[in-house]
Amino acid sequence: MKYEIKGTPLPVVICELDPEETLITEKGSMSWMSPNMEMQTVGGGVGKALGRMFSGEALFQNKFTARGSKGLIAFASSFPGQIMALEIQPGRNMIVQKSAFLAAQTGVELSVHFQKKFGAGLFGGEGFIMQKLSGQGVAFVEIDGHVVEYNLQAGQSMMIDTGYLAIMDESVTMDIVTVKGLKNKLLGGEGFFNTKVTGPGRVWLQTMPISAVAMNIIPFIPAK
Repeated sequence: MKYEIKGTPLPVVICELDPEETLITEKGSMSWMSPNMEMQTVGGGVGKALGRMFSGEALFQNKFTARGSKGLIAFASSFPGQIMALEIQPGRNMIVQKSAFLAAQTGVELSVHFQKKFGAGLFGGEGFIMQKLSGQGVAFVEIDGHVVEYNLQAGQSMMIDTGYLAIMDESVTMDIVTVKGLKNKLLGGEGFFNTKVTGPGRVWLQTMPISAVAMNIIPFIPAK
């Protein structure tokens, strides 16, 4: 497979597949494709289907296969931001935010990831359930806004506002800490909780979470 990511701030990834090569995608991800691309909707079993539902994805996935000759297929972003190509390798799983997954080679498996600490799931903004990418191959994910990457050393931590954590290595741990001071909580405008991530491993932060955009728009929506 060859691919090219084009455009900003609404990017698209254009993939060129070899004959009989297949990509797995989420429902509604395809933007345009060549006529020889064959689509097949699959469920992958009840357990996997329910896991995708809980992680913010559809119950079923689509497989697109290039029949007879090379094929072309494109996946466009649904929100201003970036599309990232992640190299997934055995033993180096990656955790991504809900609804980030666009498409992947067939060697990549998308599954549900539960936060080990209940507080991280209940108050973290990223949710108790995220998505895990495992196996081997290239996966394309959608990020809100610009991406900033940090490589945390063992024991090194970073505090993140709710919703700004987009991707992390599975080796990174995540927890929730409360903002100190009652005045800070009530008047600081930063909420009651922050997300704490601790290395070793990489984290990718996004500058424009769709949840934050929604909160900023609400005051301008006329009341019925």
